[in-house]
Amino acid sequence: MKDIYKWNSDLSEMLVIFLAEKRMTGYTYNAQEKYLRRFDEYYLRNGYSGVHITKSMTDAFIYTVPEEPSTHYIKERLMRDVTMFLIRNGYREVYVPEVKSAPKSANIHTPYIFMEDEMKRIFNTIDSWEDSFYTDRHIIDPIFFRILYGTGMRVSEVLNLLVKDFDSSNGILTVYHAKNNKDRLIPIAPSLTKRIAELSDKIHRYSKDSDFLFPSRTRHRIDQSTIYRRFRQYLHRAGISHTDSGPRVHDLRHNYAVKCLKRWVLAGEELTNILPYLAAYMGHSDFRGTQYYLRLTADLYPNIISREEAEFGYVIPEGGMTDERN
Repeated sequence: MKDIYKWNSDLSEMLVIFLAEKRMTGYTYNAQEKYLRRFDEYYLRNGYSGVHITKSMTDAFIYTVPEEPSTHYIKERLMRDVTMFLIRNGYREVYVPEVKSAPKSANIHTPYIFMEDEMKRIFNTIDSWEDSFYTDRHIIDPIFFRILYGTGMRVSEVLNLLVKDFDSSNGILTVYHAKNNKDRLIPIAPSLTKRIAELSDKIHRYSKDSDFLFPSRTRHRIDQSTIYRRFRQYLHRAGISHTDSGPRVHDLRHNYAVKCLKRWVLAGEELTNILPYLAAYMGHSDFRGTQYYLRLTADLYPNIISREEAEFGYVIPEGGMTDERN
C-alpha cells in the first residue's frame, strides 16, 4: 500500500486546499503534487514559519538543483499559481515568481479572431455562392461552416458526422472517437438545429443512418483539404486577406472559445466553475487547452479581463504555448 504523505510545514493546510481546488477544476496534478510535497519539506527544513514567501525562497526551490529548463518551467508555473492562490486568500507577504523558462515552439500560430463584420461578410459569401452541377457546396457549406463557428467543433469532427449522429428532436450532435478517442454530446442552438434538419430533408430523404451527414457529391466523406481550399476562397471573395499564417479554418474554433469566455466574463460568471464545462464541450483532454483560451481572451480583451485577473489570475496561465493542441 502506498504511504500517505504527511504535510508538515506551516504552509501545508493552504497547499492541500490549493491542490484540491486545482483537481476540482479539471487537473490531474500528479506531477505537481510531488513538487508541492518537496516545497512543503523545503519550507519546513529551512525553518520557515507562517505564510511568508520571498524571491530568494522561490528561486532557491526552483533553480538550485541542476535540472532541465522544462522542469524549471513546471516549477515556475506551479509556484506562480500557488503564490497567487495565497494572495487571493488574503496573504500579503507573498512574492509571485516570474515564468521565464517556457520552451520555444517551432510552430507558433497566433489565432485570428474575426470581427463581427468579417463573419457577416464570410457568411454572406458562403450563402450566395453560385450553384454548380459538380458540387453541393452551395447547399452544404452554409450549414457546415455555421457548425464550426457556432460550436467550436474541429473540422474532422464535423466531416465524420453520420446521419444518425444528428438528433433533431433534442438539438444534439454526437461526436464519436474524436481526438484523444473521446465521445461527447454537442448541444446546438435551435436556429442551427432547424438548418440541419432542413438540409437533411433535402439530401437525406433516402439515406441510411450510416451515411455522412455532410457528403460529397459522390456520397463519400468530403476531404479535409477541400474544406481548407473552400475557406480560402470565401475569405478572398469576402475581402479578407489570407497568408501562410492564416486565417485558418481552425481559427473558427478559437473564435468560439474566446467569444464564450468574453460573454461569461461580462456576465460575471464564476470562471473556476464554468471552465470545466467549456473543456468538456470542446473535447479537451485536460484543462490546459481551455486555459490557453483564457489567456488568449485576456490578451485580446485586457479591459474586460483586468477585473478578473485580480480574482482569477491563478487560473490564467502565462504566455508560452500559442496554439491550442487539444
